[in-house]
Amino acid sequence: MIKAVLFDLDGVIVSTDRCHYRAWKRMADEEGIFFDEKINDRLRGVSRMASLEIVLERASRTYTDAEKAALAERKNDYYKDLIRELTPADILPGAMENLTELRENGILVAVGSSSKNTPLILRQIGLDGFFDAVSDGNNISHSKPDPEVFIKAAQMLGADPAECLVVEDADAGIEAGRRGGMQTLSVKGAKGADHFAPDLSEYSILRQIIR
Repeated sequence: MIKAVLFDLDGVIVSTDRCHYRAWKRMADEEGIFFDEKINDRLRGVSRMASLEIVLERASRTYTDAEKAALAERKNDYYKDLIRELTPADILPGAMENLTELRENGILVAVGSSSKNTPLILRQIGLDGFFDAVSDGNNISHSKPDPEVFIKAAQMLGADPAECLVVEDADAGIEAGRRGGMQTLSVKGAKGADHFAPDLSEYSILRQIIR
């Protein structure tokens, strides 16, 4: 029986895809590195430094570790400026309805995100303090598809992995959930899940999966 639902943040509860794209694009343009939407798609669900390595595949020179750290920090500064423009109106359709329905029916809810900016994003969209647990890039060593972020969320909730459902929009996130021994719900076409939904609008996790 499912006792807890673990939500990825970006692309499931709120979309910051354009913020990420604009921040990476600005940094890449400044470095003279080709970057487009197709490359950006490869970064979904991937940690910041792993994303940087993908971006640097098109670089004309090799960067030192110190230079890479500086590039990642520059991109993150651009990104934080953009996400400070987020408001509760940016919560994706169906997300708030599902969160509310789950909590009202005694199901625990948590965030499992690789992003270190999770606290800022939740604050901007008015959901800081809403979740029973938040596991993110600030308390993990391995990003998805490693299951660490979801395993830690389950531990925070006191739930067995088999009692958890992971909601993800990225293939890496679905793989992380499955590797963690959890059921998975794919939104927006992520592959390999136990359950599928186009998105969360007009979809009830409680009624269509849990009960």
